Amino acid sequence: MKKFLVVLLSLSLMLPLPVFAADQADLLQKIEALSKELDRLKQQMQEMQQKEAAKEERITVVEKKAEEAAGPSWLEIGGDFRARIDSLSGKTHDARLLGGTPFGSTITGVDGKDVKNDSLFTNRLGLNLRAKATEDITVKARLLMYKVWGMGNTNPVTTNAFFADRTVFDGTTGHIPQDNTLRVDQAYATWSNIGGAPVWFSIGRRPSTGGIPQNLRTNTEKTGTAGVPSLLVDYAFDGLTIGYAPDIEALPGAYAKFCYGKGLDSGFRPKNNNLKDTSMFGIDVVPYDTDKFHVEFNWNRGANIFFNPDAIDNNTNLGEIDWYGATVMGKVGDLNLFASGAISKTHPNNNSMGPFADGNSFGLMWDTVEGKKSRTGNAIYLGGRYDITSTGTKIGLEYNHGSKNWITFVPANDDIWTGKLGTRGDVYEVYLIQELNKKPIAKRGKAFFRLGYQYYDFKYTGSNNWVGAPQKISDLNKTTGAGVFKEVIDKAHDIYLTFDVLF
Repeated sequence: MKKFLVVLLSLSLMLPLPVFAADQADLLQKIEALSKELDRLKQQMQEMQQKEAAKEERITVVEKKAEEAAGPSWLEIGGDFRARIDSLSGKTHDARLLGGTPFGSTITGVDGKDVKNDSLFTNRLGLNLRAKATEDITVKARLLMYKVWGMGNTNPVTTNAFFADRTVFDGTTGHIPQDNTLRVDQAYATWSNIGGAPVWFSIGRRPSTGGIPQNLRTNTEKTGTAGVPSLLVDYAFDGLTIGYAPDIEALPGAYAKFCYGKGLDSGFRPKNNNLKDTSMFGIDVVPYDTDKFHVEFNWNRGANIFFNPDAIDNNTNLGEIDWYGATVMGKVGDLNLFASGAISKTHPNNNSMGPFADGNSFGLMWDTVEGKKSRTGNAIYLGGRYDITSTGTKIGLEYNHGSKNWITFVPANDDIWTGKLGTRGDVYEVYLIQELNKKPIAKRGKAFFRLGYQYYDFKYTGSNNWVGAPQKISDLNKTTGAGVFKEVIDKAHDIYLTFDVLF
């Protein structure tokens, strides 16, 4: 206002004196009118500010009520439900089967035969919890119930029939159909941004199952920095992670982490016959991670590998195993592609279990006949999925191969026969996913059907088992050669249909 009056006065001085005198009263009237108009505008502005403040207060009240209805902002609850039916068929091979009590005290020649389960129904429920405890500290948990229809606390249907990884023990609890008990699958705390640096520390029961790239066929999001590639590890470890995620423009999403997990606590020595703890160490380097492209390199070591995964007595440490792996995932338009490869190398000690009825003792990938030595295996896992976004249809194809001496650690896998990624032989799988066109209400809301077919072509015994030397299946017979712990599946088929709901 002052500036306006100064300019007006300056202009008035430029006028001739008579004109100024004549117009002075008119100017004063106009100035007074302008001053009143300015006061009116100020009052309107104040009223508008008061209305806006009242509106903000109402919005805050509404948001608070919505938050109270949905739950506190520091806590997120979600989960998933899956109903599944499998039609399983296969053929066993002639073999010499170890059995009896105590185990391995007898040996019986068994004929190859057709085996099948036409309709295996299962239900699986997962509940996810995420709680923000303090600034930069979060706790996550996952609970799992997984059971066979019509079976109670004892379930011989899917457990321990033909393969060692179908044994329910600590790291597979909740991942092999068992009963209707809701069990803790994951429970861990993560401290991020330590000291203001891109460093994190996480400890507890790890999210070390369902890793990439098999998330494509399960139609779920990749686990993220906490996950492990599924070709190397699929096991519910108790352990810890220390990670570093630098901000490098040329390497978006890059991070590296060191992992430690314990597979067995051996208890008190020498009461346990000097059994040592089984531990897992790993280094994971991801130089590039975006929605379109992901590259990952891994080294893991299993130390003091056990003979029996769930015992202190009647157990022994068999040696160590190293794993080296690499995974590449990419997306071109609606086509998802991946390639994952790995090498395993055993370092056996002199410990073994036996001798059994066939005269053999069994150590880490060796028996009395084969003799103790380090063995190197390899595996490859290839596949892709094409997404038809207009219809919510996804079509996938996968192939994996494991060599004679391939051994991995994937007993918590999502396969019914045995973990396909631990197969010594070839596995082919094709599947179709059809998502339902329903508006999501939950944060992760999604529902879909998945129809798939798996074909296993086993070449050597001992898939997903590190005890004893592999034997060529086509050479097995009922009268000569080393015994086997379980009947040997030669070929196997699985046609499955799932209905999945994520929430």
